[in-house]
Amino acid sequence: MNMNTWRSTDELEDRPAFRDWLQREFPPLASEWTNEASRRSFLKIMGASFALAGLNACTRQALEKVVPYVRQPEDLVPGQPLYFASALNLEGYARGILVESHEGRPTKIEGNPEHPASLGASDVFMQAEILALYDPERSKSVMNGLEVSTWDEFLALVVQEREKWKSNGGIGLRLLTGHITSPTLLSQIEVLLQEFPNAKWHVHEPLATKAPQPIYDVGKAEVILAVENDFLGPGPAQLKYARDFASRRRADSGATKFNRLYVAESTPSMTGARADYRYALGPRALQEFGTALATEASLPSWGVPILADLTRNKGRSLILLGDSLSEEVRQFARNWNRPLQIAQPLPSNGDSLSEFMQHVEAGKIETLVILGGNPAYDTPMDFKFAEKLALVPLRIRLGLYEDETSALCQWRLPEAHPLETWSDARAFDGTATIMQPLIEPLYGGKSAHELMAALAGNAVVSGYEIVRQYWHAQHAGDDFEKYWRKSLHDGVVAGSAGGKSSPFAPSVRAAASGSGLELVFRPSPSIRDGRFANNAWLQELPQPFTKITWDNSALISPATAKRLHLSNEDVVDLKYRGRLVRAPVWILPGQADDCVTVHLGYGRTHAGRVGNGVGFDAYALRTSDAPWGGSGLEIVKTGLRHPFATTQHHQSMEGRDQVRVGTLAEFQQHPAAVAQVGEPAPGGDETLYVPIAYKGHAWGMAIDLGACIGCNVCTIACQAENNIPVVGKEEVARGREMHWIRVDNYFEGAPENPRIHFQPVPCMHCENAPCELVCPVGATAHSSEGLNQMVYNRCVGTRYCSNNCPYKVRRFNFLEYDRNPFESAPVLKLLRNPDVTVRTRGVMEKCTYCVQRINRVRIEAEKQNRPIRDGEIIPACAQACPAEAIVFGDINDPQSRVAKFKASPLNYGLLAELNTRPRTTYLAKLLNPNPEAEKT
Repeated sequence: MNMNTWRSTDELEDRPAFRDWLQREFPPLASEWTNEASRRSFLKIMGASFALAGLNACTRQALEKVVPYVRQPEDLVPGQPLYFASALNLEGYARGILVESHEGRPTKIEGNPEHPASLGASDVFMQAEILALYDPERSKSVMNGLEVSTWDEFLALVVQEREKWKSNGGIGLRLLTGHITSPTLLSQIEVLLQEFPNAKWHVHEPLATKAPQPIYDVGKAEVILAVENDFLGPGPAQLKYARDFASRRRADSGATKFNRLYVAESTPSMTGARADYRYALGPRALQEFGTALATEASLPSWGVPILADLTRNKGRSLILLGDSLSEEVRQFARNWNRPLQIAQPLPSNGDSLSEFMQHVEAGKIETLVILGGNPAYDTPMDFKFAEKLALVPLRIRLGLYEDETSALCQWRLPEAHPLETWSDARAFDGTATIMQPLIEPLYGGKSAHELMAALAGNAVVSGYEIVRQYWHAQHAGDDFEKYWRKSLHDGVVAGSAGGKSSPFAPSVRAAASGSGLELVFRPSPSIRDGRFANNAWLQELPQPFTKITWDNSALISPATAKRLHLSNEDVVDLKYRGRLVRAPVWILPGQADDCVTVHLGYGRTHAGRVGNGVGFDAYALRTSDAPWGGSGLEIVKTGLRHPFATTQHHQSMEGRDQVRVGTLAEFQQHPAAVAQVGEPAPGGDETLYVPIAYKGHAWGMAIDLGACIGCNVCTIACQAENNIPVVGKEEVARGREMHWIRVDNYFEGAPENPRIHFQPVPCMHCENAPCELVCPVGATAHSSEGLNQMVYNRCVGTRYCSNNCPYKVRRFNFLEYDRNPFESAPVLKLLRNPDVTVRTRGVMEKCTYCVQRINRVRIEAEKQNRPIRDGEIIPACAQACPAEAIVFGDINDPQSRVAKFKASPLNYGLLAELNTRPRTTYLAKLLNPNPEAEKT
């Protein structure tokens, strides 16, 4: 199937200025000579640089002292990692994890295969939590006003307050938390409220939905309609839904088992990019479509075949709706979906934020305890939370950072990171995990359990004792010790599904109706609601579709941009309901017309050195009655410009069939036709390279484009595994980002509503590697198992290999990036993987297929005198992938999964016509069109 793909509206329009910029970007000023030096002087300079190049490759590191063990801890073998099961929360819901620890240092997070919310996979937030653990800007001291205090001094205050609460039943005492699923913490709150019946507990979660959706069996759905519901995008259930959905789109699952996905949305999403049919509609039009669907009246012509397809498969079809649609339409969807429902939402308790604000205004609150969250930053603007918080006489905050909320509180307590403390939490289906610490609190933090125990008058009890006592009460048999150890080992508490939860949402109304431009709020795909703003890995991670880093933008459609005379990087004033925010514009193909989308989580003022001042604060426009947007937006062009650091056109492979897409029918009629487009690959004997016989292992990779959801977790998992540095916005803008694997996205069709395709691109590990021939010092070479390897201490930084690489997958250390402001804190050295060299300035680096993991498994297999098993070696990118789109193994083993993928008629090599013979290949993407829908 021939395709005409493009990567941005600039590329589609192909203006001369853009073409000139694209050609000059790699490398900058390559075609210009800015000095008046003669040819003789130039040759002198080059000769000196070659003579000194070896010294540059041997940069001396600073001297550091090492301290040996006096008494080696039990179970610890130097050089051998240990793994511990635990969980991390996202909006309160647990996702099971396995944490790798080296000599007491947690260094890597993976998904727990036994946990229903992770299934062995991970998302970008899970991967980045390891960096948050060591963040040197976390809160470090107990503060009372501007003075450093102590935990004991705070406890003395609590004793005084408790005497007052005992006399009045807790009048004026309030708790404010985020969404909580921790059984132990909920129990502690319940005990406190029983002791002080006049106290109240309120909940605020910035990304709350009107009501938690039930959990559905996506893997059994034949037809899915998602209306403003990004069920494959970031969220507590993403990993399960992505795994279930991909299981019905895999090339090796049997083409006849394919499902069909329809998506109607205002802004391109990961779910929309995977759709067989995607419809770009603004919020008003989406509500009208939802109402028509529920009433089966006034359906648009394109909606008729959708309803017919759903009806034919009733009982095996799903209708998933976003929160902006009316309750009547949502109830219709819940009734429709009931046959595929596998779990109920957790029951709720607690009071809303709106009631809390009423109590603040009435002067009913004397003591406020805030556990986590950041309500001074992310509450709706009409609540005026930050302004009114001063009406509360005593404000106590437990938080990870000295953030916007902490700045308004007298007592500020450092919070322990989830990897530093005992706790528990439930997954979206209610399955509980006992969370165990892997390291002592680095900055003296306390857990919410310890603070709640102090408020209850039991300050001496530890977090371990609190959590253990709760679970002992749930399982009082003689075998509790066995039950406890098994729960810790497995990362799940057997038979624990269900249970109580704090409310996931306040009561809110749908988006307001009206005329004019529509405003849509969405969480950031990188930093979510702003809680990850100080995480440099996430800030530098290119966002899906725009590939913008270190920023957010006002997303508009090409037609709207043309009508308003706007272009990329124009700065505009967004005027909405009497409020104004200044934002830069980005034109996004597939965005609904007359609709502007802004991502939440940016514009922080107290995030830390990484997050402060990045982007604009979209919360300044958000109100409680329309949390997901509304009509009446006005845009005013300011005449200013704001440069973005976007990687959309970095490492471009121009004018070739990079992504290959076909339909299910085409594949069934002519299986090989989908992948075999463009120039054919040369024959086996058409090469000047000396052939190599791989008698042992021959490692290779296959990436299934039909399963990939473009979530970027492979990129950040590789960064965590391989000690890849952050470079900052300025360096990204120069094309110097260091990620070893990128996820390219391509648009196909008209810019109003194009198809969107993702393609992860690591090193291809070519058999006929162009990089190897041009290296003057043999720094890039072939291994006996087919890996294209880099010998760092040979590299002299000529960058010939990068120039000769058609895939543009090699990265050069222009600067000492491990010593930049984002990487130079001494505590961050604890984060690094000891099995991977930390590269210095002036060397080339790239994907290694995680050779350290290959060697680790090889050594273990040799010790056990057995062959390496298929699937035993899993690179970081493949292990993290929720859709299992990346498969690695021995292509010399015909029974290996990777060999079977490569034998598929959908398999093709990227730029194979260049005769590079890549070890990394792709499986073409298949769509499952509806013949009836094709007629509309």
